[in-house]
Amino acid sequence: MQTLALRLNPGDDLRVSVVAALAASGHQAGFVLQGIGSLDGAQLRYAGMPQPDALNGDLEILTLAGSISADGAHLHMSVSDAQGKVLGGHVCAGCTVRTTAELLLALLPGQRFTRELDPRTGYSELKIG
Repeated sequence: MQTLALRLNPGDDLRVSVVAALAASGHQAGFVLQGIGSLDGAQLRYAGMPQPDALNGDLEILTLAGSISADGAHLHMSVSDAQGKVLGGHVCAGCTVRTTAELLLALLPGQRFTRELDPRTGYSELKIG
C-alpha cells in the first residue's frame, strides 16, 4: 500500500477530484482512508433513497471514506451544518469544496477495482481484480 495526501481547493468537486487523483497516480485501485474540510454544499444520497438530497450552505466534513476505481468511487461522508446538525450518506457529484478538503488516499499497487452492475442490488458494485 502507498499513501497519497491531497488538498483540494475552493470550487473543486470532491467526488470528481478523488477519481481524478487515482487516475493521475497511475493506480487502478484505492481507498479514501479519511477526509476533513469544508463544503459550500453537498449532494448526499441517504440509505434506501433513489435520489440525492441537496444540502445547502456551509458544511464541515467530519468523516469521509470509501473505495476508488478508474470508473468511479463509492464514498460515504458525514457533514455538519452551522448549527451542528450532522447528516451522512453516499457522496454524489456536486459536493463543492468551500475552503479546503484534506484527504488521505491508500493506493493499492497490483490491484484493480472496477464497478459492475449487480442485478441483486441494482447498483454498480465493486469488483476486485
